[in-house]
Amino acid sequence: MERKEIPERYRWKVSDVFESDEAWEAAFAALEKKADFSRFRGTLKDADSILAYFEADAAFGTAAMRVYLYAYMKHDEDVRDTKYGSYLAKISSLIMATGAETAFVTPELTALPEETLSALIADPHLKDYDYILSRVRASKKYTLSEREETLLAQAGDALEVSGDVFEMLDNAELDLPEIEYEGEKVRLTHGLYGMIMSGRDREKRKEAYELYYAAYRKILNTLATAYYGNVKRDIFYKNARGYKSCLDMALFEEDVDESVYKRLVRCVDEATPLMHRYMRLRKKELGLDEMRMYDLHPSMVEAADLRLEYDEAFELVKKGLAPLGEEYLSVFSAAKDAGWIDVYESDGKRNGAYAIGVFGCHPFVMLNYQKTTSEIFTIAHEMGHAMHSHYSLTSCPFPKAEYKIFVAEVASTVNEVLLLKYLLHTTDDKNLKKYLLNYFMDMIRTTLFRQTQFAEFEERAHEMAEGGEPLNKDNLSALYLELNKKYYGDAVVHDDNIAFEWARVPHFYRSFYVYKYATGITSAICIANRILKEGEPAVKNYLAFLKSGSSTDPVSLLKLAGADLTTDAPFRAAMAEFEGALDEFSALG
Repeated sequence: MERKEIPERYRWKVSDVFESDEAWEAAFAALEKKADFSRFRGTLKDADSILAYFEADAAFGTAAMRVYLYAYMKHDEDVRDTKYGSYLAKISSLIMATGAETAFVTPELTALPEETLSALIADPHLKDYDYILSRVRASKKYTLSEREETLLAQAGDALEVSGDVFEMLDNAELDLPEIEYEGEKVRLTHGLYGMIMSGRDREKRKEAYELYYAAYRKILNTLATAYYGNVKRDIFYKNARGYKSCLDMALFEEDVDESVYKRLVRCVDEATPLMHRYMRLRKKELGLDEMRMYDLHPSMVEAADLRLEYDEAFELVKKGLAPLGEEYLSVFSAAKDAGWIDVYESDGKRNGAYAIGVFGCHPFVMLNYQKTTSEIFTIAHEMGHAMHSHYSLTSCPFPKAEYKIFVAEVASTVNEVLLLKYLLHTTDDKNLKKYLLNYFMDMIRTTLFRQTQFAEFEERAHEMAEGGEPLNKDNLSALYLELNKKYYGDAVVHDDNIAFEWARVPHFYRSFYVYKYATGITSAICIANRILKEGEPAVKNYLAFLKSGSSTDPVSLLKLAGADLTTDAPFRAAMAEFEGALDEFSALG
């Protein structure tokens, strides 16, 4: 459809951000005038001057995020419209330039004596900034001179080139061939590959799999060089600042102790026999003499989709989220008619789904809804993000309002788990129940096991490079194949192609990012189970977590919600859920 053909009630209200392009342009012009922070250089020595800087920074940040949001949303309504791409580039450039200009702030603050910083953290006038200042105090040993910090900030663009090269290769220059699909010769794309891999036609899956990886083989040396460049960037920053390792640097920036990362990897490694059991079950259910990596994606259960219209699907999600209580459901329900959600596909609209929120405005959700069970879960997932943003942005002052990436997938996955358990509890349809159990097992397989496998790959690749071993297609592929065998076991054939899977993972260019998916689903399963078991007290704690933004470190916030990642308990609980789903699926026959 053309966008204008979609009823207004199914379109987000971008006018809630700015009424018009003219209003956006006026706001951008005003923002440019706010972008000068030079008057603060050399002044950050006492509570009054520091508060003045923080307030100016908050005013700029609040306005900049709103300007960015409008450009981002308008661009995604029709990616063919170059006007909004230009808007997005302008505001992104201004934000980046301002970041480089304010590179003096951290060196000036960290130059203050320890006792001065401690007094500032305790100052009631700076209570909105106490966590920021505590992180400044912690970063004293890693902060360089103003000149050096400015150089690092200015070098940022150049040091991101490896990721840019990967994106260009993967999205523009990867020589994917044609394939016959539904009676036509069409170009194999990433999206089509995903569809074929989830389909029932095994011969077509095999054909697509081999064609897809053959295209990556042709540029494997270049991709290895690009990834090595990304790792060398991390090593450069690590050495420049004096961290003990690249992992140490990444975890410090998130304020997460290394023990959490190590515990995740250890607990998942210990649970790989459960994954091997799942692989054997999948092989049996699909009736395969030999299971290949291209057999991991189709559901073991056919024709069990809940084909609901969007309004019906939204109501079903609400029923699944009933344990979260009236406060949560009232906001959730109001969002549907308040212009938060862009529901349907239209010509030129961005693919996929996401939620986005900025301070001073309600969140927004992009969907491209289709009548499938998976899309019903997408509603639950993206609205989980939106609700987290709503609570965080309306309960915290600007400096603490944006939650950290470490907890970003928790609220969305809590919603999915609650919905899934509701559907399992209320259906008598054996086929649907098996479908849902399969969905749950694959959620855990892809988000907990697979992302931890990726995390192990990243850690070991960085360790190799930090130890002086150059990375290339051979040692990266050997490492990946070794890990693939450990995680999936001998029920599946580990062919040569899967050794190259590392070469197509875009998340590897955001180093030590993927493990957060695994800790996120672990926390979410633990929290959802607590809500179902304990009711109101657990809901109260969960809402307190949603309202906490980034008021302290993310691991402490998760403890508040009932997931203590400093212990093995949440990881064991997640594995118990996986094993329970395996048992129940097998018992259904």
